[in-house]
Amino acid sequence: MPKVTPISQRKADHIQINLDENVRSGLTTGLERYRFVHQALPDLDLKRINTTLSLFGKTLSAPILISSMTGGTEAAATLNLRLAEAAQETGLAMGIGSQRAALEHPELAKTFQVRKIAPDILLFANLGAVQLNYGYGIDECRRAVEMIQADALILHLNSLQEAVQAGGETNFAGLAKKIEEISKKIEVPVIVKEVGWGISERTAKILADCGVSAIDVAGAGGTSWSQVEMHRAEDEFTRQLAATFVGWGIPTADSILNVKKSAPGMTIFASGGLKDGLDIVKCIALGATLGGMAGQFLRVAAISTKNVVEITNLTKRQIEVTMFAAGVGTLEGLKAGKLVER
Repeated sequence: MPKVTPISQRKADHIQINLDENVRSGLTTGLERYRFVHQALPDLDLKRINTTLSLFGKTLSAPILISSMTGGTEAAATLNLRLAEAAQETGLAMGIGSQRAALEHPELAKTFQVRKIAPDILLFANLGAVQLNYGYGIDECRRAVEMIQADALILHLNSLQEAVQAGGETNFAGLAKKIEEISKKIEVPVIVKEVGWGISERTAKILADCGVSAIDVAGAGGTSWSQVEMHRAEDEFTRQLAATFVGWGIPTADSILNVKKSAPGMTIFASGGLKDGLDIVKCIALGATLGGMAGQFLRVAAISTKNVVEITNLTKRQIEVTMFAAGVGTLEGLKAGKLVER
């Protein structure tokens, strides 16, 4: 059994807090501002609605991403295996949690390794971008990818989370140049992901100039990691500091539009507070390629693989019915201004 490390204990705390506490942002996603125009005569056969797409050399049955969540503990190993089993069965993409714990404690690598039960899924490795300022480089990035036989690498940005936790790693200076170096050298696509506070126009432009292959906006409106750190804090000072930022961030809908404006042509993943397939379709109509959800999957993965498959199938059906009722037969058709503001 892998030993408990400070990193793995933190990961265990994160899982439990997300399951047990209210850690939602004080902001909304902004998606509630938009609606589709109902088409009473859609001129479509619901059975022929096409939600498939190709991305990074893999075919997905629907534009759904099981967003990066966890790893580094025994409980996380079980969750990741259930999520991966469901992704394999339903043909979805999946990201895993930050692999730093496994790079520094190799005995934890197995808590991230899911290829044996999910050989065909589009799978994303994951490291904190800030680690590139704390000794990590191309070798560690390659090791993370190889560890799980990933198709792409996520470098996540969590500056505010690091700033409100005791002992956080807060040197983000000069990080863009290092992200650019990784993007040029590594053999797989690089995705840069926020963790719940969104992407500004300025950040989108910087990341596009770095040569990244995709941006996961992870906007405000869902889980707030400052709230998670508030619940994890061991002293009142840190609790109050973290609590200050419950209303911080750029809503998910605005973040998608920011990337679309400042980095035209960039592949966009939308996450941050998405509730269901209707939200995912709204994000695609705004310009995203995938819609990612985490909390919904985490809660059911704590029960069983069957429960993950059930919520996946429900989400896929929500996507199909939304497209049908909006009179759109393909994902490509969603890009043609089908949304109206309320």
